[in-house]
Amino acid sequence: MVNRLATEKRALILQLLTEGMGVTATTRIVGCSKNTVLKLLRDAGQACAAYQDENLRNLECRRIQADEIWSFVYAKKTTRTSTPDAGDVWTWVAICEDTKLVPAWWIGDRSYETGILFMEDLAARMSNPIQLTTDGLTTYLDAVNDAFSDWMVEHRVLNRHYPDAKVGRTAYIEGQNLTMRMSMRRYQRTTDAHSKKLVNHAHAVALNCMVYNFVGVHQSLPGRVAPAMAAGVTSRIWTFADIVRLVDGSN
Repeated sequence: MVNRLATEKRALILQLLTEGMGVTATTRIVGCSKNTVLKLLRDAGQACAAYQDENLRNLECRRIQADEIWSFVYAKKTTRTSTPDAGDVWTWVAICEDTKLVPAWWIGDRSYETGILFMEDLAARMSNPIQLTTDGLTTYLDAVNDAFSDWMVEHRVLNRHYPDAKVGRTAYIEGQNLTMRMSMRRYQRTTDAHSKKLVNHAHAVALNCMVYNFVGVHQSLPGRVAPAMAAGVTSRIWTFADIVRLVDGSN
């Protein structure tokens, strides 16, 4: 059982899962069952999602970049299958240019319905007006306008098809997309470690964002700080053992 594993072993499992290792490879390294690893992923994902939902609020971010990153669950959309939730899945992600914090993400398709949910969630986490930069996906144009009050956002579009839009940059969010692909095996374009269930996909993203925001030291930030420290959400760098204790406290 997961709750009988030592804190150090559970911390190692979480670290491997956020260092680009698949579930099967993790089981071989730590010497436990696949069900044990998946249960820990589920528990950690739920705890990390709840913690960040509660604490990533009233943020004083000024400049935000947003983009969506592709992956798939069970099988790509070109594969015929009756499995529920199978097919392409998009993760909408935002990043603060100054603190490098990921304040919001949303998993779904690439439709307006998903885009507005993502933008409403992002808007609810800000305490002040922001400058928001996205690419030229048409969904953003309506979703941003509908989710934010006019005084809350200055929307910049990095796309030559919108000559009247104020031009921003998306270098940081593109870098974050690369970080996600490197740290989660299921996001690699050619892989057999893809998510078999959408819920496990969501748990992996929540865990990865927690590690990125609270555990990882961002090299571009002055001093040895994690993005959550730079954003004033926490006063210290977390460890994987801290995440294990968070999981224990939520069970």
